[in-house]
Amino acid sequence: MPIPEFILDLRSDIGNKPLWLPGATAVVLREVAGRSQVLCVQRADNGHWTAISGIAEPGEEPHHTVVREALEETGVSIVVDELVWVHSTDLVTYDNGDQCRYLDHTFRCHALGGEPRVADDESRSVGWFDVDDLPTPMIDLAEQRIRVAVAHSGSVLLGRSAVPAD
Repeated sequence: MPIPEFILDLRSDIGNKPLWLPGATAVVLREVAGRSQVLCVQRADNGHWTAISGIAEPGEEPHHTVVREALEETGVSIVVDELVWVHSTDLVTYDNGDQCRYLDHTFRCHALGGEPRVADDESRSVGWFDVDDLPTPMIDLAEQRIRVAVAHSGSVLLGRSAVPAD
């Protein structure tokens, strides 16, 4: 994934030390013939499937981040319906040694328009999938975000321990 300019600037000062970054995930849902579907992207860097996600730019609201990321990654315009989950991730160490921990804001969204397509170099593939038949490989946390958004009952879940076990 391309590294935002502001992170490159930070890295020039701190090297690979851990960064605390605001992340945002869009679980974009639709109904087709009575079946719930989710828009997923296959990441170019590791081949894993996930809901649309990204890092908020300095001063950017997380709900604006997901709208921007959806358009940049898939060519699909979306509307944010509601915030469903806020949690921090485990420490992530990338191949180049950079370390980050993300404060993720997961939003339930729906599509306004546009046909899904690979719209940038961050993705290999993009498509709609039945929520009961998600593409693989997909890490557990990505699947959890989708499940939380699909089952959302109105209360925002706070923290990873708030997610019921399967």
